Amino acid sequence: MPDQEAPAARMLRGAGVSPGVGAGPVRVVAGAVPEPPAGARHGGDAEAERAAALAALEAVAADLEARAARAADVGNTDGRDVLNAQALMARDPGLADAVAAKIGDGTAAARAVFEAFGTYRELLAGAGEYLAARVADLDDIRDRAVARLLGVPMPGVPESDEPFVLVARDLAPADTAVLDPAMVVAFVTLEGGPTSHTAILARTMGVPAVVACPGCTEIAEGTRVLVDGAAGTVRIDPSDEQVRAARDAVAARAAILESATGPGATKDGHAVPLLANVGGPQDVAAAVANGAEGVGLYRTEFLFLDRAAPPSAAEQEDAYRKVLEAFPKGKVVVRTLDAGADKPLAFLPPPGEEPNPALGERGLRMLRGHPDVLAEQLGALARAAAGSTARLEVMAPMVTDAEEAAFFAQACRDAGIDHPGVMIEVPAAALRARDLAAEVEFFSIGTNDLTQYACAADRQLGGLAHLQDPWQPAVLDLVAVAAQAAADAGRPCGVCGEAGGDPALACVLVGLGVTSLSMGAPSLPLVRAALARHTLDQCRRAADAARRARTAQLARESARALLPGLAELGL
Repeated sequence: MPDQEAPAARMLRGAGVSPGVGAGPVRVVAGAVPEPPAGARHGGDAEAERAAALAALEAVAADLEARAARAADVGNTDGRDVLNAQALMARDPGLADAVAAKIGDGTAAARAVFEAFGTYRELLAGAGEYLAARVADLDDIRDRAVARLLGVPMPGVPESDEPFVLVARDLAPADTAVLDPAMVVAFVTLEGGPTSHTAILARTMGVPAVVACPGCTEIAEGTRVLVDGAAGTVRIDPSDEQVRAARDAVAARAAILESATGPGATKDGHAVPLLANVGGPQDVAAAVANGAEGVGLYRTEFLFLDRAAPPSAAEQEDAYRKVLEAFPKGKVVVRTLDAGADKPLAFLPPPGEEPNPALGERGLRMLRGHPDVLAEQLGALARAAAGSTARLEVMAPMVTDAEEAAFFAQACRDAGIDHPGVMIEVPAAALRARDLAAEVEFFSIGTNDLTQYACAADRQLGGLAHLQDPWQPAVLDLVAVAAQAAADAGRPCGVCGEAGGDPALACVLVGLGVTSLSMGAPSLPLVRAALARHTLDQCRRAADAARRARTAQLARESARALLPGLAELGL
């Protein structure tokens, strides 16, 4: 009897953040550490309680550093860096002071730690995408310290004598960084997003992962599941034939991608440069290996984060030059320091209390208040580009209107930079893109923030996932308006948000008039192959169909129906 498709109810859907398929029995991460009772008081020896609390935090920090060393031993440098950053959080002096103050008021050590972390947690959760994605890290440190103080089992990954699919509400870096990819065939989490450490580490390990997957924690321990990290699906109780078909599709896709080389272009030869998003020189090798034609987004803020003082001009110049040298015949688009809100910097004074930091002083808004920081960065970029054959383009984040665009363009020219541009991530900038196009040489659309702001939906809130989708027709409308304004002014308009790495959406973006796509390096081969299987006219018809749809899901389905080449890629 032929294999029957599993009923729809047996399929869970989330956000695919690391491609590939994995099948195996579910193993669930140990339950949460119990919350210390509210109002718990110590017996009067505040000094002993304080010493116990600080010792617990130090023990957690030391354990995290040991795990970081183990991660480094197996070549997981991303995991090492994440864990070392967590250890720094555990040793944060401000946190220690907050714990001591609560203990001084009579609160028991475990409760004092819980409450102190709660204050930090609220700040991070409301601070925007980058730091909100660190909430799980903070919760993990808190739980480990509280578990030590209460004498209860430490949270963590269960043991297994066979390869398994790891399911959890969220995964802590301390656990994921030291996992054996030969045993963990996939990750599935209830929470998280594409920028969470779970997603980052899964991609580093090459393990399929689906996050923001409602219902996954209700799957019974030991149940066999099939995880597709590209499609974002979790099939419960799959048949052997379904597992074989999924694996065959991945193998076929890999073979196709092997042959997908050369510059990005549609089937009929319309050029679409495919660029890489990088955070620094350490990301260049992967970009080159995956055929990047240049860099479409150099996130320079990673050079500035977690530092008490800014990097020197010489240090900046060296980091910029290394990336430019990697693409002597291409272009490198650098985003100036995207600080504030979700990425606060210790050496820049905060702007004051911001009830909603994502709508506050960030990006260019903050840099205008610190012209010395902007001038030093632009100067370092100009010196790094001197004598380089790469084309340096520099863009400002969080630009709202033509006046801001003109300010930035002049700052670039004053520094000796010839090609200034702006990011289109504020809806107002998209709607009035024709005004901005008169001031700068190029646009780059940041679909992550553009979607968040257009739909008024925080990307970290799983309950609003349907509004955080760049397939939202309203977001596609904004992209179309910006791309048309750029075309009318003879300016290029790229995309550097997560949307560019979705093969189907990449075709739609090209159909909307986008002239280049930038993405994480691993996504480049699949996008290159998808574009090569469709003509520009097919992309345009898919884009029109998506914009006519009333929902993100219908937009996705309408576009895919007009992109037949996706089936060859197992998509």
